[in-house]
Amino acid sequence: MIAEVALTLSLAVSAAPVDLPGTGGMKYRENAGDLVQLTAYGLDTKRTYLRSVTGTAFAWEKTLSEVSVAPGGRLAAGVPTAYRSGYDALVVTDRTTGDSTTIRTVKKPLTASYASWSRDGKKVALTVEQKVSGRWRVLGFTVVDVTAKSARTVRIPDLSASAGFWWSPDGNLVSRHGAGLRLYRPSDGAVMRTLAGVGLPTGPEDAFSPSGKRLTTWCPARFKEQLCLVDPIAGTIARRVDVRPEAVFGWWDESHVIAVLPHRGAYRLAVVDLHGKVTRVLASVPAKTWSAQLWLSFTRRS
Repeated sequence: MIAEVALTLSLAVSAAPVDLPGTGGMKYRENAGDLVQLTAYGLDTKRTYLRSVTGTAFAWEKTLSEVSVAPGGRLAAGVPTAYRSGYDALVVTDRTTGDSTTIRTVKKPLTASYASWSRDGKKVALTVEQKVSGRWRVLGFTVVDVTAKSARTVRIPDLSASAGFWWSPDGNLVSRHGAGLRLYRPSDGAVMRTLAGVGLPTGPEDAFSPSGKRLTTWCPARFKEQLCLVDPIAGTIARRVDVRPEAVFGWWDESHVIAVLPHRGAYRLAVVDLHGKVTRVLASVPAKTWSAQLWLSFTRRS
């Protein structure tokens, strides 16, 4: 009993606010024992920041346009700001040693970006695009095997211009399809399942809850609510949440999501329950910072 009380108290201990360089003074408020940690953020592709493996310092990764930390926190996957020898690439860094490996992905003029880690931390999915007549067009995906240091690209016909690929808990790839979602087999792009009419994925962070039993989407236009919870097994909307976030950056735990909400002429990053109530404010977000296309990446601790 004493040990349980001590654990409860330790989880509630607030640490000093974490400074987020380049964000106009944003401070991230975390607690000791949080199961989810802010590990990377950036402003569009212009500035990318990665957290040190220990402590709270964030460093500007000048050679990367984006970076994402694997579950457990050891590995980071970054996309370079420029082609290397005519190829796009994924730079995988061991945050404990600093050692990096560069893995070729696609050949210029294709790009492979928006890194999504599989839940076992062994693979990274990237969305493949090409600029056609001045507009980006999604062509398919690249899967990088981090252990084998290899990459395989699969083209998918007739994708939405704003499609993007990320992992489902069972190891398939998910993307928007019409007014819903479609799951693809990562080895060859075969369609595994379609969830029609459930709304578009909230992405780019994992839209599946930690258990995989819930999936967040932007509600279809027929509903007044903006955030929907989908039962991925039944393929139906199980619940609608009366909240209107600007963005959702994944799940905090099984009953809360991480969202950016309008607040007094600016915004705030908050933990929101499934009734739409803010239960914790993580940071105030200046309007100018949000308009600069701020993105945030969280890692679930092992």
